[in-house]
Amino acid sequence: MEKTRETAAQPDDADAPRPLGVAVIGFGWMGRVHTQAYVRVPHHFPELPLRPRLVTVADEVPGRAEEAAARFGFADTAAHWRDVLTDPRVDAVSVTAPNFLHREIGVAVAEAGKHLWIEKPVGLTAADARAVADAVTAAGVRAAVGFNYRNAPAVQTARQMIRDGALGTVTHLRVRLLSDYAAHPDGALTWRYERERGGSGVLGDLASHGVDLARHLLGEISALTADTAVFLPERARPTGATAGHALATGGELGPVENEDYVSCLLRFASGARGVLEASRVAVGEQNNYGIEVHGTKGAVFWDFRRMNELGVSRGGSYQDQPVTTVYVGPGHGDFAAFQPGAANAMGYDDLKVIEAHRFLRSIADGPDAPAHCATPD
Repeated sequence: MEKTRETAAQPDDADAPRPLGVAVIGFGWMGRVHTQAYVRVPHHFPELPLRPRLVTVADEVPGRAEEAAARFGFADTAAHWRDVLTDPRVDAVSVTAPNFLHREIGVAVAEAGKHLWIEKPVGLTAADARAVADAVTAAGVRAAVGFNYRNAPAVQTARQMIRDGALGTVTHLRVRLLSDYAAHPDGALTWRYERERGGSGVLGDLASHGVDLARHLLGEISALTADTAVFLPERARPTGATAGHALATGGELGPVENEDYVSCLLRFASGARGVLEASRVAVGEQNNYGIEVHGTKGAVFWDFRRMNELGVSRGGSYQDQPVTTVYVGPGHGDFAAFQPGAANAMGYDDLKVIEAHRFLRSIADGPDAPAHCATPD
């Protein structure tokens, strides 16, 4: 008897996700993170009606774009980032180039009619950021800024608790972003420490994340007072090519032009108060990022280094009220897209996958959907 083979029903082409051509400009560490996020999005969010397709990658470092294409499967490489803008296959662009290029590239991407996923800081100044935002609005494209910490399921849960009134009336917030990536006195004097090319220092690198978290959780900031400091005022100029936070000795000393440290007192439109502190030269601190939110009935605590845990204190005790550790699980934020049960760990790169999903979702939803930066408010 002839054997027959059953085949699974093929999906209607009309229901199949449509391809979306993407490009990456600048392929350092963050360019790799964006690329991997595009590749992983369909695995974690299969219902997304778009499928990112890696079209082209551009980088000024000789050989880097070619290496990225061979490793990750980009169809082509571009000799210059402007070549990306004239490629009809490209619908969306990730901008992960150095800070001083963000305004020029961001504006050009929007004016070319491409959707824009741009890393922070969007520019060297507020005027730069406004120029990119204006170009996005004028072109009618979708845009997202790379604020990833708000995407942690624990932070998403804290935000929902605040909105639901579980903490009562929020009275104050503390945000800390302390790191040691620039603490070594032999750290090379790269573009990151120059006003002309790096713009701000720890304000753009870390404090911007703190401001985003503060606004994401508590709403608009109505007033602030701040203090900044440079604790390592001179560094050696590198004698060759550098990458990341390389060390350099023996080179000519030059001035550090932007801040190592910032502290802020915040006042929110709601009447709540806040404290924000960020440092790039905090010896002994590695990615010590976290939030504390206090209300009239309770509090929540989150530490990025224990990203999948949330400290929660609520009830009617007020004084001596205990704090419980909650392990985030499938019922919290986007956790279920990554893990099946509570206390299974998620990592930093997963947050960028969520960010990529929200960016692509905004494109799929079209121009009538609410605009947002990485996550809808």
